[in-house]
Amino acid sequence: QLPDLSNPLWFLIAVAVVFAVVTGRYLLIAGVFYLVFYRWNPEKWKSRKINAKSYKKSQFRKEVFWSTITALIFAVSGAATALIWQFGYTRVYLDIHEYSVWWFPGSLVIALLVHETYYYWLHRWMHHPSVFRVVHKVHHESNITSPWTAFSFHPLEGLLQAIFLPLLLMVLPMHWYVLLTQLTIMTFSSVINHLDIEIYPRNFHRHFLGRWLIGASHHSLHHRQFKYNYGLYFTFWDKWKKTESPQYSALFDEKTAGE
Repeated sequence: QLPDLSNPLWFLIAVAVVFAVVTGRYLLIAGVFYLVFYRWNPEKWKSRKINAKSYKKSQFRKEVFWSTITALIFAVSGAATALIWQFGYTRVYLDIHEYSVWWFPGSLVIALLVHETYYYWLHRWMHHPSVFRVVHKVHHESNITSPWTAFSFHPLEGLLQAIFLPLLLMVLPMHWYVLLTQLTIMTFSSVINHLDIEIYPRNFHRHFLGRWLIGASHHSLHHRQFKYNYGLYFTFWDKWKKTESPQYSALFDEKTAGE
């Protein structure tokens, strides 16, 4: 059982614990992808590298710096969520039998779809010129993305990202394990999208499942073109609102042509 987080000391301890978890998860997942695709056998993935230019010397350091600030914002949000859970204001539950067994995966699907919707429209808003300069420019300073770009946000963007889950959890019942699963999926998805190496197999973007999932080819075009490919996990909003880059299919075919 959690200590009383309304006590300022315990709340600060909770922030520190969540910060360690979020930072550790980011460094572990981004680090493993960086080692596998950029260090251990880079020649194996050279044909699938989307941008041929070299990274700027200080890019990775800047990305880790901004990602650490984002992790701190996420940590405060996480501790605040735990606090309002203690006061009974969220729908997070601990007993898996409290809801139907089908609600366990069902709530995850709903949360991912709602998150996708929130992020797509937030992302489009952040690309309005007056907003972009203040909120979103930091992320786009990574013209060529890397695994470390995943959470490289300006603090205002980090805050806009962080408020989603607490608000969702006030209305959507979710088991604690489902919540952790979504956060893990979010990290993996963001790292894969920013990897700048296409890891999905040939013709995956035409597969009945793959055509709805975002990968490095899809998201790299967003960083290159700015006005396309706003999605987070899925392509359905981009397809519906006709904001998917017309170059996506050709780029994917080019990067997987060697198979």
